[in-house]
Amino acid sequence: MTSSSAFSASPASSTPSALAPYGWDDAWADEFAPYAAEGLVAGRVVRVDRGQCDVVTADGLMRADTAFVTPHDPMRVVCTGDWVAVEPSGHPRYVRTYLPRRTAFVRSTSSKRSEGQILAANVDHAVVAVSLAVELDLGRIERFLALAWESGAQPVVVLTKADLVPEPATLGHLVQDVETTAPGVPVLTVSSATGEGVDVLAAVLAGGTSVLLGQSGAGKSTLANALLGEDVMDVQATRDVDGKGRHTTTTRNLLALPGGGVLIDTPGLRGVGLWDAETGVGQVFAEIEEFAADCRFTDCAHVAEPGCAVLAALDSGALHERRLDSYRKLLRENQRIVAKTDARLRAEIRRDWKRKGAEGRAAMEAKRGRF
Repeated sequence: MTSSSAFSASPASSTPSALAPYGWDDAWADEFAPYAAEGLVAGRVVRVDRGQCDVVTADGLMRADTAFVTPHDPMRVVCTGDWVAVEPSGHPRYVRTYLPRRTAFVRSTSSKRSEGQILAANVDHAVVAVSLAVELDLGRIERFLALAWESGAQPVVVLTKADLVPEPATLGHLVQDVETTAPGVPVLTVSSATGEGVDVLAAVLAGGTSVLLGQSGAGKSTLANALLGEDVMDVQATRDVDGKGRHTTTTRNLLALPGGGVLIDTPGLRGVGLWDAETGVGQVFAEIEEFAADCRFTDCAHVAEPGCAVLAALDSGALHERRLDSYRKLLRENQRIVAKTDARLRAEIRRDWKRKGAEGRAAMEAKRGRF
């Protein structure tokens, strides 16, 4: 920890190049200018824990209190990846504010209050780690990708533990399944045990900020160590029965990569609830959205409507039924979570239910009249 005397100098003496490895650029400098004029110090949050955060600044690492920026809205709390304005001295030092976020990875909480939880900020790549040691859960991959696209980051799917799939043909089929599930997303295979593919992934992540996501047991901490070139993150064994592991990582940590860029490692996520991710869902299922553009009705629900191009694609084999089922499921889930926080949308949904109910009753009456 750097002593308080190290922060007595003018902020102008802190060279921007010292923060460049953590993503500092001219645009951030322009955003920060008003706070520099107040004598505050720029820094990036590398870890948050119980109202305290570790911030890397041009003069070193400091611990700061977040009491001034802890509102009731959980979406506005300081999180790993934020660029913040920190008091240069004092006991404790305080984060005064954070700069507007370029991107934010958000999921819904497990609570019944339908709140969003921000996991990482200002991320360029969302790396979804998927273990090849267990059967692929394509639906879960689609869920992660929807949140990743919605965040504004570029998703990357990394299939870990590739050394456990010795047959090249089998590995090729698995990769193809994931590529079909993830249109427009790079899919890489890596093995932290042998080093296969790690250099390719490091090159993809260089020069930006990446967040590492996935379930416990996906090999995230092992992968982080491989990218870092040293054992920084603790690693625990996974269960043979289901490939799951305990939470090795318990906080979100921002780490500088030796080849450039920074990596935010996250705890394993048991629940991946959507949070206002309609655009992200649309990008994950881009082929369905393209088919839907040719539907006869603009509000087609792709269930039984005449002239539905989506159902036509299903009948012709151009669209897989699993994809359509997953698309419907994620849209319904997203609509529910949004409706809980959007009174106008709730009213629209109620009106839609009433309209469909009336149409159903009318159809039944017409049917009875024919017999």
